[in-house]
Amino acid sequence: MKLAIVIPAYNEQERIRAVVESIPAQLEGIKSIRVIIVDDGSVDGTVKELDGLDIIVVRHAINMGLGRTFADGLKKAMELGCDSVVNMDGDGQFDPHDIPKLLRPILNNEADFVTASRFRDKTFIPKMPKIKYWGNIFIAKIISWVLGADFKDVSCGFRAYNKEAVLRMNLFGKFTYTQETILDLGNKGMRIIEVPVVVQYFPGRRSRIAASVFWYGWKTLKIILRTVRDYKPLKFFGILGGVIFLFGLLLDMGLIIFYFVHGSLYPYKFIGFAGSFFNILGIIIFFLGLVADMLYRIRMNQEEILYRLKKDEYSRGRDI
Repeated sequence: MKLAIVIPAYNEQERIRAVVESIPAQLEGIKSIRVIIVDDGSVDGTVKELDGLDIIVVRHAINMGLGRTFADGLKKAMELGCDSVVNMDGDGQFDPHDIPKLLRPILNNEADFVTASRFRDKTFIPKMPKIKYWGNIFIAKIISWVLGADFKDVSCGFRAYNKEAVLRMNLFGKFTYTQETILDLGNKGMRIIEVPVVVQYFPGRRSRIAASVFWYGWKTLKIILRTVRDYKPLKFFGILGGVIFLFGLLLDMGLIIFYFVHGSLYPYKFIGFAGSFFNILGIIIFFLGLVADMLYRIRMNQEEILYRLKKDEYSRGRDI
C-alpha cells in the first residue's frame, strides 16, 4: 500500500520542519510514504523551511482557504497513485507517531475513513477554553443527529482515508473541510471510525480557523445546513415548510377563536392575511422540497459518473 501524508500549511515556519522530520520513515503494512505539503499562500518562511526535505510541495499563489488546500492535497495524492491518505495539521499539535493508530482500521478493512477524536477518551480531553470545548461538542451532536451516528469530535484535522473514500469525496467549502467531509462520506455510506488521540496545545497560539468562536460557529452551521439541504432535501424543505405552515395555521386559529368570542374580525383582519400568507408559503416550500428531491436523484447519478471518471483517471497514477 502506498501512503500519502497531506499537510496543509499557512504561515507555519516555526514548526513545519519539525513536523515533517518526525513523520515515521516506515510503517507496517505500507510499501512507501510520500509527504505532500500544500502551502496556502504563506507570507513567512514556511516554504524555505522545507528546503532539502524529500517531500512534494504544492503552492498556492494566494491564500485560498483550508477547504481548497485540503482538496488540492487529496488530488495530488491520487495523481501519485496512492492507496490511502493521512492528513494532519502543520502546527505540531498532532503526534505523527499516532499515524499507525489511524491507519490500522483501514489496513484491517474495518473502515473507509478514520478520524482522530480529542474527546472520545475522557481521560485525555485537551485543555481549551470552555466555549470552544462546548462548541465542538454541540457541533458533533448536530452532525451525529443528521447522520444517525455517535461522533464526539467532528472538527479534528488528523484523519486517514482509503482510496475509495477519497474518490467518493466531493467537497465545495473553502473555509474548512472537517465537518463537510464527515457529512459527505457519511451520507454516502462510507464506514467511519473515531480513534482517540492526545493533542498538544501551545500557549498563546490562536487558531486561524476558529479565532472567533461565533464566526467559526456560523460558518460551520452554514456548511451543515447546505449539506443537509443537498443530501436530505425533502426533510430539509419539508421541516422548514411545515414549521411555516403551522405558524400560519396558529394565526388562522387565533383569528377564528377571536371571531367566535367577539363576533367580529375587527381590528385583527390583518392576522388572517398573514396566516394565509404563511400557509401558502409553507406549501410552496414543501413542493420545492419535492423538486429538490428529484434533483438529488440526478445529482447522485452525476456523482457516480464523476466517481468512475476519477477512478479511471487516477488508476493511471504514477508510482511513488
